Amino acid sequence: MVGFVIWVVGFVLTIKAALEIGRLYAPWEKKLLAIVLILLTSWIGLFFYYFYARTRMAGWLSE
Repeated sequence: MVGFVIWVVGFVLTIKAALEIGRLYAPWEKKLLAIVLILLTSWIGLFFYYFYARTRMAGWLSE
C-alpha cells in the first residue's frame, strides 16, 4: 500500500512537471526532450527539476 502511494505521488508530480515544461515559451523539440528526460529519470529527474531546474528551465530551453 505504501509503495502504491509513493508511486501515485511520483506520477502526479511527473505530470505536473511535464505540464509546466509544456507551458514554457520554447521550441517544441526542446520541450519534448526535457519532458522525456524527466519521465525517463523518474524520481531523480523530479528532484532535479523541482529543486534546481524549475527556475532555470525557461532560460535553458530558449537558448
